[in-house]
Amino acid sequence: MQLQVINSPFNQEQAELLNRLLPTLSESQKVWLSGYLAASQTASAVGTPSVPTQEVQVGSTEQPISKDVTILYGSQTGNAQGLAVKAGKTLEGNGFNVTVSSMSDFKPNNLKKVENLLIIVSTHGEGDPPDNALSFHEFLNGRRAPKLDELRFSVLALGDSSYEFFCKTGKDFDQRLEELGGKRLYDRVDCDLDYDEPAAEWIQGVLGGLNEAQGGTAGPVAAAAPQAEESVYSRTNPFKAEVLESINLNGRGSNKETRHLEISLEGSGLSYEPGDSLGVYPQNDPELVDLLLEEMKWNPEENVTINKQGESLALREALISHFEITVLTKPFVEKAAKLSANQELQELVSPGNEEKLKSYLDGRDLLDLVRDFAPWNGTVQDFVSILRKIPARLYSISSSLTANPDEVHLTIGAVRYEAHGRERKGVCSILCAERLQPGDTLPVYVQNNQNFKLPANPETPIIMVGPGTGIAPFRAFMQEREEIGAEGKSWLFFGDQHFVTDFLYQTEWQKWLKDGVLTKMDIAFSRDSDEKVYVQHRMLQHSKELFEWLQEGAAVYICGDEKNMAHDVHNMLIDIIEKEGGMSREQAEAYLADMQQQKRYQRDVY
Repeated sequence: MQLQVINSPFNQEQAELLNRLLPTLSESQKVWLSGYLAASQTASAVGTPSVPTQEVQVGSTEQPISKDVTILYGSQTGNAQGLAVKAGKTLEGNGFNVTVSSMSDFKPNNLKKVENLLIIVSTHGEGDPPDNALSFHEFLNGRRAPKLDELRFSVLALGDSSYEFFCKTGKDFDQRLEELGGKRLYDRVDCDLDYDEPAAEWIQGVLGGLNEAQGGTAGPVAAAAPQAEESVYSRTNPFKAEVLESINLNGRGSNKETRHLEISLEGSGLSYEPGDSLGVYPQNDPELVDLLLEEMKWNPEENVTINKQGESLALREALISHFEITVLTKPFVEKAAKLSANQELQELVSPGNEEKLKSYLDGRDLLDLVRDFAPWNGTVQDFVSILRKIPARLYSISSSLTANPDEVHLTIGAVRYEAHGRERKGVCSILCAERLQPGDTLPVYVQNNQNFKLPANPETPIIMVGPGTGIAPFRAFMQEREEIGAEGKSWLFFGDQHFVTDFLYQTEWQKWLKDGVLTKMDIAFSRDSDEKVYVQHRMLQHSKELFEWLQEGAAVYICGDEKNMAHDVHNMLIDIIEKEGGMSREQAEAYLADMQQQKRYQRDVY
């Protein structure tokens, strides 16, 4: 019997439309519509009669799956956060109720109430969670983690395949949620540095999983509506920015070269805040490319396809501007081995030789590989098809847009070193130091980083620890605080090799001290004395006062090298809190963790 809409609150035209629609619906569509109508009853407008369900019975009365979706992100540089916001807008555009939150802002005890959970997380350092994912990661892997039998979830993992623990944090979350009883809405996707396409496919897959759970079918994804105030330039559409100035900040005789770049953003619509980063797409050194072409006897003018869209470039241009050739990754070498009959290479990538392969990858590039394991089979296209796209380099912005309208400043240390019998050069840093001239352009975009921001209250004291180029964001902080007339105390710990040649932005810091914009400054120049003195030693010398600042509510910021400096400074902070606060080690660690939770301890480390 065919159901007819009769004796209803619909007018004749509406009733006819419904009567034409109902017979065409599949069972799953009827289930979805039933749930939709049931949910609509609670949202009926005052004075409007609700739909009498006994007269529009179009499917199962089973309780519909929730349309509420929680997206949690763990992000160090802002990539995961940006993807989380984008995914949230896309799902909202497709009728879902979305909550997007940093893992550090999410109350873990609320996890039991979540039915649909999306995790977007990067992996940091040696397979570690980002700072703002630490507490949630710890909770989920601890004894208090609840059973999650009603949970549907999916994980998007961000990483870099040149690291041993590629996407480890995302893999950990995916496995743990399954262990706790969760069911996957969509399989985990692991993204390398060029994450845009796989992330878009993941969002499509997640939407399909959510729709299927709703009893519907996956239709085309409605894209997130563009925000009117946003610039048209982004990570996938960088702005070609003119270089206005390039200055070596180090004095004559220094072991270092640190470039201060001033770049025009005029006409871009791009804006940034202190603490954000600038993404720069570099080019490979043409000399290195020519050595590679010569070694492989490749024709530099031969056209090669560079992406899935079928775009092509001359080989030399493609190797300069599009492909990564200075880093070897395990996945790449495994693919390259299929283009070689070299027995030594086959052994290197065979199971059981992981440590030997890891040792080989360290400090070597594509030129080393093709020289070490000749001869090679396959075409030029076969070879370039397994290369990664050259990734952008992120640099902490060292200027305030308020103080420098339409400009952005960077502080870049030139990377040069010897390895395996050859001189090596940092791709972007040496481009900036040796080949870039004022008037040239760089493809750039702004990377917002909400995990490294000045306190909302300008009266909050701040403590900044930034040796070497880690000074960059603190120059931006000071310019901003000077412009807005911030009255909170500020304290800088800066260090480098030599006072005479390596005191970056010295005259600016001294002026801010004199004018009272900067309250205190302590410096450590490690090569100026027999015993090496670093920033953490200066912190210890002032431990009593530093702890007093913490007790007053000061926010602490660390920028620079993660492996050594940031690790040492972190441990020194715990030492100081333990000593001056009369606490146990465990209490001191909890004190610092609480500061992190309150966003009073923030790190921009690399």
